[in-house]
Amino acid sequence: MHLTRETGARLARDVLAAVGEVAGAEVILCPPATALDAVARVLDGTRIGLGAQTMHWESQGAYTGEISAPMLVDLGCRAVILGHSERRQYFGERDEDVGRKVRAALAHGLTPIVCVGEGLDERRRGGTDTVVSRQVAAAVAMAPPERLAALVVAYEPIWAIGTGLTATGAEAARVAALIRTRIGAVRDAEGVRVLYGGSVKPANIGEFLEEPGIDGALVGGASLDAEAFAAIVRAAAR
Repeated sequence: MHLTRETGARLARDVLAAVGEVAGAEVILCPPATALDAVARVLDGTRIGLGAQTMHWESQGAYTGEISAPMLVDLGCRAVILGHSERRQYFGERDEDVGRKVRAALAHGLTPIVCVGEGLDERRRGGTDTVVSRQVAAAVAMAPPERLAALVVAYEPIWAIGTGLTATGAEAARVAALIRTRIGAVRDAEGVRVLYGGSVKPANIGEFLEEPGIDGALVGGASLDAEAFAAIVRAAAR
């Protein structure tokens, strides 16, 4: 929940100037809903895509305040973040809700960026694999098999969000492998991309990108700084 239409568009212009011509990495900006139209105008016709931070699983209806997949498509979105830990924690999104959203996003041609990850207490109890496996299974349970290759899963350990703490590259890669295994148990995992998210910054992105099982990053706070974000993009494009 950062930036207005004006400041969001300004940040998008700064990012575009910094990495708009960088090849070798797919870049998607996901501003708040109120800034989607303004940012879409900045990104129109460029290499950088537009995504949203959440959506409802129904195409329309009496869901005051919600945003549907057709609305996002109309604004020019090509991706949407689903099941972010803050959505789960603060707004009560359940695993099955995320599964419905994944199905709806795929049905309307949006790339779902599904967030999964454990909290600190769950990690301390050794529950990482159980939590991630449950979340992944629910996310793909209702997805059409023929569309699943478009799925992106972000391993986003809750204990690392906004804390300055991060998983090690090796630990993130281990969970990434688990994610692919769990998807493969339900659907064909071929083509599914796995990202790491959780206090990603220029200083640590290399550790994650060195792991062959990690395809990129879901960037949080560092995305509000155009130069920091550009450094992460350049690292991914090497």
